[in-house]
Amino acid sequence: MVYYLIVCRSLTYAQRTAAALERAGITAHILRSPKSISGEGCSHSVKVSERYLADALVVLSRVGLTPKRIFIIASDGSYKEVRLL
Repeated sequence: MVYYLIVCRSLTYAQRTAAALERAGITAHILRSPKSISGEGCSHSVKVSERYLADALVVLSRVGLTPKRIFIIASDGSYKEVRLL
């Protein structure tokens, strides 16, 4: 299964993001961002399934929680940033 990481600027922001997604029926898990993608130190991410990414972005837009960055987790375990239009 393919997953995406929605990178958040803080733990609180990640908690709000996950809570908004869960209220909309989208399974979301909070985790520390891997060092390879966190960039400026500690950050947290919300992990969502590929099948729910589009819906998750709509939900987050509605509640004013814009993702900082989004990464796809490749089959080899590496991360690739996804650019949204």
